[in-house]
Amino acid sequence: MSPAAPFDAVELICRKRDGGELSDQAISWLIEGYLAGAVADEQVAALLMAIVWRGLCHRELEAWTRAIVASGERLDLGGLGRPTVDKHSTGGVGDKVSLVLVPLLAACGAAVPQLSGRGLGHTGGTLDKLESIPGWRANLTNDEIRAQLASVGAVICAAGAGLAPADRKLYALRDVTGTVESIPLIAGSIMAKKIAEGTDALVLDVKTGTGAFMAARDDAVALARTMVGLGRAHGLSVSALVTAMDAPLGRAVGNALEVAEAVETLSGRGPADLVEVTLALSREMCALAGLSADPARALEDGSALARWREMIAAQGGDPDAPLARAPHVAPVRAGRSGVLARLDARGVGVAAWRLGAGRARKEDPVSAPAGVVCLRKPGEAVAAGDVVLELHTEDVTRLPRALAALEGAIEITDAPPQAAPLVLERID
Repeated sequence: MSPAAPFDAVELICRKRDGGELSDQAISWLIEGYLAGAVADEQVAALLMAIVWRGLCHRELEAWTRAIVASGERLDLGGLGRPTVDKHSTGGVGDKVSLVLVPLLAACGAAVPQLSGRGLGHTGGTLDKLESIPGWRANLTNDEIRAQLASVGAVICAAGAGLAPADRKLYALRDVTGTVESIPLIAGSIMAKKIAEGTDALVLDVKTGTGAFMAARDDAVALARTMVGLGRAHGLSVSALVTAMDAPLGRAVGNALEVAEAVETLSGRGPADLVEVTLALSREMCALAGLSADPARALEDGSALARWREMIAAQGGDPDAPLARAPHVAPVRAGRSGVLARLDARGVGVAAWRLGAGRARKEDPVSAPAGVVCLRKPGEAVAAGDVVLELHTEDVTRLPRALAALEGAIEITDAPPQAAPLVLERID
């Protein structure tokens, strides 16, 4: 006869439903039991909904995160001879910062193990973008990650199956039970993976605005503070920048389109907004890692671009291979003359998704060349009939739904909009 379980799942669900707190031991038992199949999907779904409504106190969230980290392995990045530092973005439209930032920090003397994900909905995924490069592979073993960090200083790859496996199972359940939008659950999911990654320091890019998951600035700040607190509690040197995501970042939105723009940026010819956010994050990362190098110089002197080429080649990619181009390009023209006052990030992101650049389910394929090119950005003058956006797709039947997503996304006025900062707040 098997021994009785030390806790009862239903009793713990009811306790959280009624506003009570769960002990560290109960949380550990729940996570372990769920991963082992001893606690059922429907029970964890009920608990997750109770957390959405009732939240987790700081102690509970620390225990929740610790249990997820303990569900798998933790990368050992000791002995690399470089300080290790990483960046995480909560996701946005045209956010190809990681493509530039990882080789840039490597050129500044850091080792950067960026374990990234795929896009879902209107925000793009770093791995999807890089897979538009012929031959590039996302899946590396832990030994390959360490070897590449030692030789190149830069890795962007998928998280291995052994890293925080409880989070993978929990996130899949949250995705189908309406329990994604919860600050403690989001913070625990992100930070568990970053803690398991084993870096010494972490900078968080928490985006807010129409194209971000945290549209309200107060929510973005609350999430940033929660994640910084979690990181500190687990021994990480961590800070966060809250950055604006009301308009697409840069001019390219899509997979191959964003890779091309990242290479332009690494060559010193990037759009001003992308360069500004990238340099702000890279300086923050250098400070946490104890590096005195100037990231702007690494962009100007070609050393960051050289690291990019090494990183791509080390993962089987050809940095000189031509990227796929869409056979169909449709213009979106200005209806009047004036100044582009607003270009809604979410509308552009949904249009790119509908053109084939994104996916509705994790299993869906993505189109490498699909996406949107922003020929005009807010604050720039336009004449009636000028092309504001180019829609790129492999399937011309996708154009009507993409155009529908852009209804109301473009606003042209007589007076220029008031300039707004891109970096809104720093949290440490």
